[in-house]
Amino acid sequence: MPSARDRQARIATYVVYAVQGLSFASLLIQVASLQARHRLDEGSLTMLLLVVPVFAGVGSVAAGTFAARFGSKLLLRIAQPVVAVAVVLAGLAPNVPLLLPVLLLFGVAVGAVDAGMNMQGVAVERRYGVEVLNGFHCVWSVFSLAAALWASVAAGLPLQVVMAVPMVLAVAGSLYAGPGLCTRAEEKVEAASTTAAGRFPWRPIIPLCLAMGFLYVGDAAVSNFNTVFMKDVLGAGPAVIPLAYAAYQATTLAVRLGGDFAVRRYGPAVIVRIGGVIATAGFLGVVLAPTQPLGIVAFGLTGVGLSVVAPQSFSAAGRLDPAGTGVAIARVNLFNYVGFIVGAALVGGIADAADMRVAFAAPLVLAAAIIALARGFEPQRTPAIT
Repeated sequence: MPSARDRQARIATYVVYAVQGLSFASLLIQVASLQARHRLDEGSLTMLLLVVPVFAGVGSVAAGTFAARFGSKLLLRIAQPVVAVAVVLAGLAPNVPLLLPVLLLFGVAVGAVDAGMNMQGVAVERRYGVEVLNGFHCVWSVFSLAAALWASVAAGLPLQVVMAVPMVLAVAGSLYAGPGLCTRAEEKVEAASTTAAGRFPWRPIIPLCLAMGFLYVGDAAVSNFNTVFMKDVLGAGPAVIPLAYAAYQATTLAVRLGGDFAVRRYGPAVIVRIGGVIATAGFLGVVLAPTQPLGIVAFGLTGVGLSVVAPQSFSAAGRLDPAGTGVAIARVNLFNYVGFIVGAALVGGIADAADMRVAFAAPLVLAAAIIALARGFEPQRTPAIT
């Protein structure tokens, strides 16, 4: 039976996920606006966007070292307000030389928060003794969707105002959540085996790593370039542009709400295979979309398909690591950033050389590859250490 302290930590962690979803989407949904303000071509935009995932990886690695010594609670209390400040500064930056260090700061802080909030999520799940992580990710999606809808409603206001208003709520939420998070002592767990953790075999998790990487190529394509696609290819106005990302986040949320039930009934491999088919259809729809409504529907389909891959990747990695060392999960998670970096570079590079429709054919092919990798999501349980 969860204690009052457990419930307090769970509520605080919900707020942390909500703030991260709101903050991350508040910047990404304005990519087209930032591109127009700074008169960036596709190549220059791609190089700027790469700053975020590259330095998010740095922030994530640094967060692991910091949290091991001081705990993820202190990490989040420092890093999460920095994310909000960076979003506001991105809206205020008058030129690219000032925007670049802001994106660097945003990337490092976002990576640190991504790591820290999942450390808190795992700690809460461990204290409850039941699966609760999916609920945290649902909240992330809800507030990402809220950021997209706010951008649509506030279209026409100065960009600085549109980006700053949600960050007032973000800072308030972060300050509220901080005291209730799990302390370093509450996060500690007895490891089954740690001395040989680095010897975990790569081969069983390669399909999971590839699927995670391909997922985030698609996610990077949608997150970074949906606004550009809607504006430049389909001629959408300021009020319509954010609706593509809103559709993506709404369908992601819907699937996450019911995903656990579907997996229990049909098994993870079937769900991932179906997800790959739907994501492929979604990207095909983006490539071929003749109108704005069909483009929005296509982006929504990509959310349906891609949303099932990450949680099942982590679940399958956990089954491959019965000792609970965390090595398999850490290696799979690395491909989050690899995929996002490759996705931003690949799609942006193709768009610069050809056009944006052709660029979205790249995640289409990789989404189809997830179908072939689905068998790896039902691996035989093998010893974690060899």
